[in-house]
Amino acid sequence: MAALTTGVGGAARAAMAAAAGGDETDSGGGCSFRRKGPAPGSGGSGGARLRSIAGTRPSVRNGQLLVSAGLPALDQLLGGGLAVGTLLLIEEDKYNIYSNLLFKYFLAEGIVCGHTLLVASAKEDPDDILQELPEPLHDDKYRKELDDVSSRKSQGEPDISMKIAWRYQNLPKMETGPGSSSRFGHYYDMSKRMPQEIIQSAKWHRFFLPEEITSYPNVESCALTHGYTKLLHSIQRIVSEEGFDGSCPQKKQKNILRIGIQSLGSPLWGDDICCADTPEHMHSLTRFLYVLRGLLRMSLSACVITVPSHLIQNKAITARVRNLSDTVVGLESFLGSEREASSLYKDFHGLIHIHQIPRLNSLIGDVSDTKDLAFKLQRKVFTIEVREPLCFCVF
Repeated sequence: MAALTTGVGGAARAAMAAAAGGDETDSGGGCSFRRKGPAPGSGGSGGARLRSIAGTRPSVRNGQLLVSAGLPALDQLLGGGLAVGTLLLIEEDKYNIYSNLLFKYFLAEGIVCGHTLLVASAKEDPDDILQELPEPLHDDKYRKELDDVSSRKSQGEPDISMKIAWRYQNLPKMETGPGSSSRFGHYYDMSKRMPQEIIQSAKWHRFFLPEEITSYPNVESCALTHGYTKLLHSIQRIVSEEGFDGSCPQKKQKNILRIGIQSLGSPLWGDDICCADTPEHMHSLTRFLYVLRGLLRMSLSACVITVPSHLIQNKAITARVRNLSDTVVGLESFLGSEREASSLYKDFHGLIHIHQIPRLNSLIGDVSDTKDLAFKLQRKVFTIEVREPLCFCVF
């Protein structure tokens, strides 16, 4: 089993640089990095090599390689995107409607960028999940859709001079439309399905728990449930056999492995943390995340997991699950709640909570500065906006 690290440290960073195409040489028993020549428009060759992997870019904060979560507004909230080698935990909304959309955005972005996918589920067949991925939306079509929505909104509201309370004046503006030169992150039409020719050209792996348990019924582990054990073995095999392991430089063209795991921790995975306050497998999920992060740290991969946190009886387990994740995003839907009929929330479908942002090479996680975030599902797109509940008129 792999060991957990608190951040993408020196050894892991060197291994990932080698896997991404870095020129690492050993001279006199030590490690040295030799430049072959400056790249055009770049101060060195390292950044150009990292950008050579489709669908990635280096972070402006720490140089860490990033991939898009499939929703540019979410990338902006997370500091530019998902860091390669990290785990994004999505806490599902009550009816698993909007969290499932974010899950599909992540997978759709991987197919558009040419990344390899691993889709794991205990409930829905991975083939069916791919068939429901949204269609990529061109920038001009997306801009036209947003313009139409804005015009309808402006026509329906009176022109009253309003001033937002001081605490909302300097909040960062969310990216609601694509930039003219942005090639990192794409937009998708939720009303249409991704064309079959695009799906068929994708390279992906499936993990459907009912099939795996039927095929290998005698797998036993005292620390993990059968489903978690088999899933870890499957991830480790793909990372090793297909050259995503950062400790072994790839000879072929470099690529990213996107791992998507649906509703982890639910009873369908053989876990009982959603059924009792003192479950029999209390530490099974946390052990799984511990080992998974070790695999991610030493590979060119990024993982998104959805968890039904609202069903977990013991809140101490929820806290441990968050601590073992790099990024934690929670979705709170207004469906079936009192807020659904409230005039304060009439323009939104729910709230989004950024519980934790990774602070790489550190023992603790970061916290988002923007707290008042809401989301809404329009006819074609899923948008995230800064909620401004406190307003007063200026006379």
